[in-house]
Amino acid sequence: MLNQVQHDERGDGPQPFLYPPKLPTGPRMSKGPQRIRGTQDIWGEEADRFDAVVAAFDRVRRLYAFQHVHMPVFEATEVFARSIGETTDVVSKEMYTFEDRGGDSITLRPEFTAGICRAYLSEGWQQHAPLKLATHGPVFRYERPQKGRFRQFHQLDAEIIGTDAPAADVELLVLADQLLHELGIFDGITLQLNTLGDAATRDAWRAALVAHFEGHRGDLSEDSLARLDKNPLRILDSKDPRDRPIADAAPGIDDFLTPEAADFFAAVTAGLDAAGVAWTRNDRLVRGLDYYRHTAFEFVTDRLGAQGTVLAGGRYDGLVESLGGPHTPAVGWAAGIERLGMMIEAPQAENPEFVFIPVGPAAETFCQALIADFRRKGACCDMAFRGNLKKRMQKADAANASYVIICGDDEIAAGEITIRSLKSGDQIKRKLSDVERDPRVGRNHFLATVLAGIDGIKAPE
Repeated sequence: MLNQVQHDERGDGPQPFLYPPKLPTGPRMSKGPQRIRGTQDIWGEEADRFDAVVAAFDRVRRLYAFQHVHMPVFEATEVFARSIGETTDVVSKEMYTFEDRGGDSITLRPEFTAGICRAYLSEGWQQHAPLKLATHGPVFRYERPQKGRFRQFHQLDAEIIGTDAPAADVELLVLADQLLHELGIFDGITLQLNTLGDAATRDAWRAALVAHFEGHRGDLSEDSLARLDKNPLRILDSKDPRDRPIADAAPGIDDFLTPEAADFFAAVTAGLDAAGVAWTRNDRLVRGLDYYRHTAFEFVTDRLGAQGTVLAGGRYDGLVESLGGPHTPAVGWAAGIERLGMMIEAPQAENPEFVFIPVGPAAETFCQALIADFRRKGACCDMAFRGNLKKRMQKADAANASYVIICGDDEIAAGEITIRSLKSGDQIKRKLSDVERDPRVGRNHFLATVLAGIDGIKAPE
C-alpha cells in the first residue's frame, strides 16, 4: 500500500530494532568503504529471522493462490508523484530521485503498489483481472535514521486488482491474519478496521470535518493547519496534544455513509466473522488521498513499546485511474519484514549434520569427493578448510554439528570412514561400500544406512 499506509505500517516514532542477542560486529574498519547511513548488513540471526518471515509469506500466499511478481527497484518519478501525491512528505522530502544519463527523472521505489499498478496498465495485465499478486523486497525512503528506521528497508506486499467485491477485502485480511498466526506472533495483535465509504460519503464527511476544524483553527498545531488546506482527514490521527481534543470531537464517518457504502462495510465484517478473524472498529483510522475508498485497516500491537502497526492496507479504487488508466478497483496491504522479524521467535539454527575432517593432503581430495556425494544425497555437510585434527574437531563442535566424519590415510587404504557422534561420543567405522545407495532410495534411508549402530540408530530394512 501507499503513502500513509506505508508510513503508518512502519510507525510514527522511533522503534526498537535489536534482535536478542546482539550480534558481534568485530572491529570497525578504520579505512576503506563504510556502510551507507540508514542501510543494514543483515547477517546471522537477523538474516535467519528475515528469511523465516519471507518463507512464511511465500508459503501462505501460495495457499491463497496469489501469484508472485518481481517488480523493478526504480520507476519513472511520475509513477510515484501521481499515485502518492506531490504534496505528501514521501514525494516532497523522502524519495530517492535522480536524473539518469538519458535525462529521465528516476526514483527508487518508496513502496510497491504504484509500480504494480503501472505494470497493470503498461504490460496489459488488465486482460487477466482480477489479479491476486504478492511480492517482497527493498524499498527506499530518505528519512533521518533512527533505531528501527532505515533508508533502505524491506516489505511484504499483497494486492488484488480489478474487482470491487467485498470478498476481495476479506480474502486479503484473512491472508494477513493467517500469516501472523503462522509466524506465531498474533497474540497481542489487534486488527483495527474502518470504512472510508464511497466518493459521496467521503466528500460529505470531508466537508463536515473542514467546517469542524475551521471552527478551531486558532487551537490547531502548525502541521494540522497545513493539513487543513491540503489533507484534512490526516488531522484525525495527529499525535500532537494540541490537536487531540479537537480531533476526538470531530464528526464520525458513520453519519455520512451512503446505503451502498454501509452495505459494503457490512459485507466485509460479515466475511471476517465467518472466517473467524477477530476485529475491532476504529472510526478514526483514515487515509488522506482521495482515491482511497471503503476498507482501511491496520494490525497493531503493543509488544513494541508504544502501540505500533505491523501490517496495514486498504482499498484504493481510484489509484489506477490517477495513473491514466480506466477506473479499476483494487485493495492491498504491506508489512515491514524487519518489524515482523523482530517479533518472531528466533528460528532454529540450520546446523550441519556432518562435518568432514580430512587428515593429510590425500584425504583433502578424498573428502571433497565424498562430501559432494553426501550433499547430492540430501545431507547437510561442512568441512573445515584448515587446522590440525584437534582444531577441526573444535570447529565442528562450535558449529553444533551432529557428527564428524574423519578420513585419513588409513581410512582411504581400507575404503572406510570413521563417524563420531558429537552428542554421545559414539564412534563407528563404516565401509564406503555400505553407504553406497540405490539412487531411487530417499535421504532418510541413506542417513539410516550411514549412521546405523550409532546413537541407537537402526539399519534400514
